[in-house]
Order: sequence, then structure tokens, then C-alpha cells
Amino acid sequence: MSPSHGLQCGIQLPVQSQSTLYAEPWEAAAGPDDLLAVARAADRAGFAYLASCDHVAIPRRLAPAMSTVWYDPVATLAFLAAATERIRLLSHVAVVGLRHPLLTAKQYATLDHLSGGRLILGVGAGHVREEFEALGADFERRGSVLDETVDALRAALGPEEFPEHHGKLYAFEGLGQRPRPAQERVPVWVGGSSPAAVRRAALKGDGWLPQGDPRDRLPAQIARIRRLREEEGIAGPFTVGAIAEPLYVGTPAWDVGRRTVSGTPEAVAESLRAYRAMGVDQLQVRFRSRSRAELVAQIEEFGEEVGPLLR
Repeated sequence: MSPSHGLQCGIQLPVQSQSTLYAEPWEAAAGPDDLLAVARAADRAGFAYLASCDHVAIPRRLAPAMSTVWYDPVATLAFLAAATERIRLLSHVAVVGLRHPLLTAKQYATLDHLSGGRLILGVGAGHVREEFEALGADFERRGSVLDETVDALRAALGPEEFPEHHGKLYAFEGLGQRPRPAQERVPVWVGGSSPAAVRRAALKGDGWLPQGDPRDRLPAQIARIRRLREEEGIAGPFTVGAIAEPLYVGTPAWDVGRRTVSGTPEAVAESLRAYRAMGVDQLQVRFRSRSRAELVAQIEEFGEEVGPLLR
């Protein structure tokens, strides 16, 4: 389904989203300098991508769990593109149904152009009703909206200066947008683990970004993607993703949590190689840390000691 390289690893940036599910205490007082340090470390360490989330506004009822700290992904990834050299830039995920596809295309085409073709556009349906209502978007039909939006974005992010799309929700032609993306085809990875999301990824995407499926669920999901693509006669490369358990390279001197995979580089690599055996191509990792310095050290050690064992 994808190139025959080893398991590639990307990283969801800290600081830019601070849900209580995963944010570390030190991130609350962190800012742009910390993002820069982490991005540069990941770039040097050979990580495949940096990822940034997308929420426009968090309702008060969800703020205690989700927080209201959600940096804009286009601004964040553009900021970090100028400070890095080769690492790719992933929206994980852009809730593209909140915006007209021509607006989304303008933003992300510019990002791809400025970064020299490093964009991966991750898209998802979204889940916060009030966010949709405030922006005049259709929450109940967000799945079908996303289906057409992906089609519209394929046209609007293609090579044509004057893209065309004629659908039920959106129609445009004769409207030019430059600069064009640097890539001839911007990869679109579809997020979500519901049956509808997995089907959408298989039939419309260049890759799949699961929503934290545990290891025991992944083989059946991957098999379904393969079956759907085969049934529809869809060929070409397809990138299967997964999100790893929290990681800590070495023997932690503090409580990193029961689910965290820790130990020697060889032990961590052995645990992660199980993902590749399932058919996973890229793995999103997150390291436990008590400070920016500890996170950067974890990234560096992973790049030097664990990464080579996964290739």
C-alpha cells in the first residue's frame, strides 16, 4: 500500500494544543521559543513531520478538558517552516468543513509554496457543535460536507491556476489562485476512526490518520482500508498511520504513567516495530517530559538511537 521504507515517525507539537488528555504541566507557560526549539530538534533528529491541530473556538462547557489553547495550524506551521529545513508540515487535522474550500486552498497552497513543498494536508470532520454553529457551518451534515470538500480541495490545490469544481455544496470556476502549491499533488490524509471516516480515508485519501486506535484495533481497520480500495480498484501509494503510546527513552526517574513505553532504545524500537508488522507506515509519537529541555533531549535520543532501528 505504500513505499517499502521502514517505519517513519512524526511528532505532534507540544504547546500548540493543550488538552488535558496529553499536555504536560510545563506547556502552560510555554510559547513560541519552545515551539521553535522542539521543531528544530525534530528536524535535526530526522522526524518525518511536525503536526498541528485545528480548533477555532472552544465552548465553555468543554474548556476544562480541552482548554482554549489551540494555535492556528496554518500560522503555526508557516512560522516553523521558516525555522526548519526538511521536515514535513502536517495539519492533524484541519476541520476543513468550517471554511469554504477556496479559502482553505489559498491558505494551504501558500504554506506549501513558502515551505518548498512540505505540506501534508490532514483533514477531519470535527466534533465541536458550537464551533460549527458560530461559524455558520452544518454540524449535522459534516461528514457529507467533508466528502465534497476533499473533492473541491483536490481541484483547488491542483496545478491549475483557475481550478474548477461543481458540486452540491460548492461550485467555482474562472477564479484564479496563485501562488500554486510547490507539490504537483498535495497529499491528503483523512483523520478519524469511525466506519465512515475509515471509508472516507480509503476512498478519498492518500493516507489515514486514526483517532488513537489501540494496537488491537488497528489490524482490522487496516484490512478494511485495503479491502475497500481493492473493491473500488484504487491503486497507488497509501500511507497508513497510527498514534503510539506515550514514550520515554531510557529509565525514567519519575512516574511517566502506566501506559508509557519506556526502556532502552532497543526495547522501545522493538515495541514500535510491532506497528510496522501490522502494516503501519508512519507513527505519530509523543514523549513524556517535565520541561522543554527534557523533551528536546528525548527527541534527540530517539533520533540518534531508536530511529535507525526502525528503518
